[in-house]
Amino acid sequence: MRKILPLSFLLTAALGCSALVFAAPQDGGPASGGPGGWHGGHRGHHGAFMALKKLNLTDDQKAQVKQIFQQGFAQLKPQMQSVRQQRAAFEALTPDSAGYQQAAASLAQAEASLTQARVTQGATTRAQVYNILTSAQKAQLATQKAERQQRMQQWKQQHAQQQAAGTTQSAQ
Repeated sequence: MRKILPLSFLLTAALGCSALVFAAPQDGGPASGGPGGWHGGHRGHHGAFMALKKLNLTDDQKAQVKQIFQQGFAQLKPQMQSVRQQRAAFEALTPDSAGYQQAAASLAQAEASLTQARVTQGATTRAQVYNILTSAQKAQLATQKAERQQRMQQWKQQHAQQQAAGTTQSAQ
């Protein structure tokens, strides 16, 4: 499924998941994505770089991409920590606690603000990464995007056919 997602979603997801990557424990335990951990040791950020990996980036480009993602994460980190603290405070409350509704509204506002910042930062990151690509890499990226969109369309058609067949069989 990773292969059919548009690059823009992948890069945005990479930025959003970068918090998990940098904050994850490095001991190899379940929380760090080690054996028995998330997805049998595979983390969600892996697919985010597949499109870039296929572009055969130079070492300099790879270093620039890494720096761009690290800067984006650093800019969002304080806001993510604030939301995490608000979420923990809210979860510590019970529905009959004084201030429960106000805490819920405050958390909702903080989550909305973080989402807006994440989307904006994702667009900035995507633009910065795009700017370091050569013309040939940009053309290859456009080709990959068109191929992904075509595969997505084919998958949607197959999925719709399977659902229609399943609905017909269950109606009998």
